[in-house]
Amino acid sequence: MTETLSSYDPAEDLDSPEAIAIFLTEALKTQDAAYIAHAIGVIARAQGMSNLAQETGLSREQLYRSYSKQGNPTLKSTLAVLKSLGLQLSVESSGGEETARQPAR
Repeated sequence: MTETLSSYDPAEDLDSPEAIAIFLTEALKTQDAAYIAHAIGVIARAQGMSNLAQETGLSREQLYRSYSKQGNPTLKSTLAVLKSLGLQLSVESSGGEETARQPAR
């Protein structure tokens, strides 16, 4: 007996603010800029690219291109998209002293 596999679209499961937050948090943990951009694109598709385009002032084509696997969105567009999605970035210390930089004198 052969198994039939179907493609999975994670956007189908991003149906609550909690699911979206978990999805993006896990993407951010990878520290892979391309993967993070793609994850934001998945969230954007789940929420509706047309509405997002209207709210951010960016074109649908620009959103699809910027947040694809090969995309390279600007910080400005990423912040606009996250704001429109009701999300915000936050930063916390990684806990290591070696990451702390001393101010220049």
